[in-house]
Amino acid sequence: MKKIRLIEVKSELGAGTRGASLGVDALRIACLNQKSDYFQRFTTVEVPNLNDVLFEKNLFPHAKYIDSILHTYKRISATVEQTFELGMFPLVLAGDHSNAGGTIAGIKATYPDKKLGVIWVDAHADIHSPYTTPSGNMHGMPLAVSLHEDNMDCKVNDPEPETIFFWEALKRVGTDQPKMKHENIVYIVTRSYEKPEVYLFDKHNIKNFTYPEVMAKGIEQVAQEALHRLKDCDIIYVSFDVDSLDSKFSKGTGTPVEVGLNVTQAKELCRALVSDPRVVCFEMVEINPTLDAENTMANNAFEILEYTTEGILERLSKEA
Repeated sequence: MKKIRLIEVKSELGAGTRGASLGVDALRIACLNQKSDYFQRFTTVEVPNLNDVLFEKNLFPHAKYIDSILHTYKRISATVEQTFELGMFPLVLAGDHSNAGGTIAGIKATYPDKKLGVIWVDAHADIHSPYTTPSGNMHGMPLAVSLHEDNMDCKVNDPEPETIFFWEALKRVGTDQPKMKHENIVYIVTRSYEKPEVYLFDKHNIKNFTYPEVMAKGIEQVAQEALHRLKDCDIIYVSFDVDSLDSKFSKGTGTPVEVGLNVTQAKELCRALVSDPRVVCFEMVEINPTLDAENTMANNAFEILEYTTEGILERLSKEA
C-alpha cells in the first residue's frame, strides 16, 4: 500500500441523534478554515447512503433501520475491499459508528486468513446486540456484529423474526465467519457502558485502558501496551470515535461523555497507533455539527485527522 484513499461514508442510520451524516462536510469546512490542502491531496470515494429512509417509520425497534444498514454494510465492505485491491490504504471518514461493522467486513473479505485486532478509541463499548440493546440504535452494535456476539446470557429483548433475519445477514457480510475474537479487541478511554457489555468484558478478559490509566501511564505507553496486547494479530484496524474526547472540548457528537482525552492526547495516541506496520485501516466517526457551536468538534477532529494521516504517510513511505 503506497497511497491513502479517503472513503466517505455519510450514513447516519445507526445513530439515535440525527446529524452525523454532515460530519464529513464539517471536516471539509474545518480543512478550509485551517487553510489546508488535505482533501486535494488524496483520492476520495463516497459510499452511497440510504439516509432518506429516516423519514419513514422504523420497523425494527430492537435494531433500528437494520434492513437499510445491511445494504450500507455491503456497500462499505465492497469499497474497502476494492481499496485494498488497488493497493491503497483505506482511511474511512464515517457518520455514525455502526458503519464500522461494514469497514471490518471489508478488511476480513480482503484478508480472510489473517488474524484481525481492533483498537476501539471510544467513550462507548458498542458491543450490544438486538437481544441486549437498551435503545435499539445500531451504532451501539458494530463490534457485536463483527464478533457474531448475541450475548444471550444477558438477554432482555425479544427481537422479531425479521430483525433476527437481518441481524444474521449482517454477520455474514464480507465473510460468513466471525471477523475477530473477543480477546483481540482493545478499548481505550471507554467509560460509558451497560451491564451486558461489562459482562462480556469480564467473560472474555477484554482490556479497556481507562482514562485514569491513560493519565497514569501516558499516551505513548498506553499505545505500546495496546499494540502489544495484539501481538498475535497479523493486521490491526483502529477506530476513532470523536466522543473519546472529553465533552468539555465540544458537544458536537451524538453522545458526548465527560472525562476523556484532550485534542493533543488524541493526536499523539492515533499517531502512535498507526505507526505500527500491522495497521491496515483507520476510521474516524460521529462528528455531528448540528449539535455544535462554530464547528468546534470538526476543527478538533480535523487536527487529529491531519496529524494521524501524516503518521500513516510517513510509515507507508518507509515501507515502499
